[in-house]
Amino acid sequence: MVSKALTIAGSDSGGGAGIQADLKAFCAMGVYGASVVTAVTAQNTRAVTAIHAVPEDVVVAQIEAVLSDIEIGVVKIGMLGTPSLIEAVASALQGFDGPVVLDPVMVAKSGDTLLADSAIDALKMHLLPRTTVLTPNLPEACKLLKGKDYPVLAQAYDLLAFGPKAVLMKGGHADGKICTDYLCTSDGETALSAPRVVTQNTHGTGCSYSSAIAACLARGQALEESVRAAHGWLHQAILRSDELNVGQGHGPVHHFHGMWA
Repeated sequence: MVSKALTIAGSDSGGGAGIQADLKAFCAMGVYGASVVTAVTAQNTRAVTAIHAVPEDVVVAQIEAVLSDIEIGVVKIGMLGTPSLIEAVASALQGFDGPVVLDPVMVAKSGDTLLADSAIDALKMHLLPRTTVLTPNLPEACKLLKGKDYPVLAQAYDLLAFGPKAVLMKGGHADGKICTDYLCTSDGETALSAPRVVTQNTHGTGCSYSSAIAACLARGQALEESVRAAHGWLHQAILRSDELNVGQGHGPVHHFHGMWA
């Protein structure tokens, strides 16, 4: 039987991030993907030019439709946008007892804001306690911690205090020739390092990484094994990203690097 995962996130018309990246990552990892669209964005590799939020009752109806019919093994959450939508999604997931991967999408690669500051407290209150693994990049972690910037591992453990079972601190925004991520739980931390790839084609890395982790969890793999597999897959997807030649700005990673050139 094929494992199944659900993504709850915004749509990227350029195809590089959001729902589109999530479904590509699920497929690349051998998992069937279902989707709940929370917002429609007019977006390409250079900018987000418009955002239309999907009404909350329609978002909830999508969640209920999927979970009432399809045996979902894991839920990945991306762009939510507002406090009321965060509360609505949290309420709709109350009956789901599988793993939840939360990617706290706040800013697009182009620099456009995707999460209102007023929604950060709602995220911490309603979703972090329900989260299996939280996957912030360094700017997102800083915003979740009210703008505090201090050692990465200390930030991770402060984020664990909000309730997630694990925090994956992504090091892509740090400096240096080696990029290091830290998977932190109450039992300690694991470092995952790889040479930094020099490319502008990194659109959708966060969405894709968290979705690859979710896919591995859906297949029944343990958390650390899932993160390691997703980390290795994403590194190759970034290495091969220039082959796609999509757009004039920050192009997408190559989700299907293992299948076609």
